[in-house]
Amino acid sequence: MKNLYDCHVHLNMAQFDHFRDTLIEECSRSLDFCINVGYDEKSSEESLLLAFKYPFIRAAAGLHPSYASQSEPRLMDRISAFLLEDEVVALGEIGLDYYWMKDPPDIQKKIFADQMEIAAHHKKPVIIHDRESHEDTIEILKAFKGRVRGVLHSFSGDRKMADTVLDMGYYLSFSGPVTFQNKKNIPFREMISSLPPDKILIETDSPYLAPVPFRGKTNTPLNVSYVAGELSSLLKMDLQEFLALSRAGACDLFGF
Repeated sequence: MKNLYDCHVHLNMAQFDHFRDTLIEECSRSLDFCINVGYDEKSSEESLLLAFKYPFIRAAAGLHPSYASQSEPRLMDRISAFLLEDEVVALGEIGLDYYWMKDPPDIQKKIFADQMEIAAHHKKPVIIHDRESHEDTIEILKAFKGRVRGVLHSFSGDRKMADTVLDMGYYLSFSGPVTFQNKKNIPFREMISSLPPDKILIETDSPYLAPVPFRGKTNTPLNVSYVAGELSSLLKMDLQEFLALSRAGACDLFGF
């Protein structure tokens, strides 16, 4: 399948320990590229090492909100240093998570803003994690409007939020949940169908969020084809036409 890619994976995670090499080899034949996304210091370093080893993998480095309490000047300096590497195409994943709420909102917001400032300094895009924190996420993105752009990964907001972030130049990325056809998901799928297709990116968030028909199992980047197929169907577009448009958007954002 031409123009297939995955803009958000975690191939460094333990779920892949027993078949990582064979999976990556298969991914290299099926995907144009994928972005391995860090969430703390160790995973950011592992992402960079994967990118050094495999030419089709690129890396992102950052501190996920669930690890906000780990932040210290030394770590922020390390993340800033990661961004100097050619293989690191974004700062992420960063943002807010009020579902798990492992740290208070004030701490999460400070670390989020600190990393947005780093991204602005390095002129790197950001990969945003936003879970049940829509209003505060928008507030921080607005504070950096015109200075930082990026993608809201596994987007879960409504149309109003989508319009707000699109107007700020952000992309929206979707993963396995777009394939869930339960009643609760109908409004979400209807919202997607009216979005501008040139602002939609595809991802798996592997090993999480496996699409139908693999829901509940370990997800892999190879399943991004199911996400792409569902999105093209919702948008009433030819699959290859959608993939060409989406890949062009990813390349524009991440500087490929």
